[in-house]
Amino acid sequence: MKKQVLFWMIAFIITLSSAYYQRITGPTKPARGSITIGNETIHYRLIRSYHLDQDAPVRIKAENREIKGSFIYRRTPSNDEWNQKPLVREDDYLVAYLPQLPAAGKVMYQITLTHGEQQVKVTENPLVLRFRNNVPAWAMIPHIVFMFAAMLLSTRAGLAAIFAEKTYHYTLWTFLTLIAGGLIMGPIVQKYAFGDWWTGWPLGTDLTDNKTAIAFLFWAWAMVKVYKNNYQRGWVLAAAIVLLIIYMIPHSLMGSEIDFTQKP
Repeated sequence: MKKQVLFWMIAFIITLSSAYYQRITGPTKPARGSITIGNETIHYRLIRSYHLDQDAPVRIKAENREIKGSFIYRRTPSNDEWNQKPLVREDDYLVAYLPQLPAAGKVMYQITLTHGEQQVKVTENPLVLRFRNNVPAWAMIPHIVFMFAAMLLSTRAGLAAIFAEKTYHYTLWTFLTLIAGGLIMGPIVQKYAFGDWWTGWPLGTDLTDNKTAIAFLFWAWAMVKVYKNNYQRGWVLAAAIVLLIIYMIPHSLMGSEIDFTQKP
């Protein structure tokens, strides 16, 4: 009994760690940092994803009214020239309004602050913000819950394989939650956010969809093997390792985007 509790605790810690890693990584997570200008240290959090039907406001708190600034932007990927606009002062914030694009449209931007003759780029390189549509909670919440339940059960199945326990039930529930979260709720979320059900292979290069497909294939084969042998270890452990590696790849990498080089 103590061993079972220990294994579940280990699986939970690994799952929680992977969830935290997913939260802080990826190309759509806010860029954070700090700069010093005019003897003032400014901490920033610059958004890289936006879901409302309006221009995207990128805010920097700068209480010193002598600090001003501007930003440059252009669609990406595109052949556009850079556009430049001044930051808008709103109380204690300087705001850059990035022009709205259709869902999956991306805009590259860089903010520069000035204080007298001093100029400081907030980030060394331009950032990329992707627009998306809003996803209702009834679709997003089950998707997240099922995907991390799959990770929890996958890790527990991997531990069962390592320590020669029965693996059938862990494998079955991992397989079912992966289908529910990745192949049912995942395309629904994708449809709401970007207008397409599936943008992975063979329709596109969306890494999130491709990761889901790879994980499904490994766990489907593990399910076949474990159905024949309740103590099957090799393929269950392999599928668990594959899913763990997949969760270590930042979310939304190589995600849906509009190629503006092919559009006016």
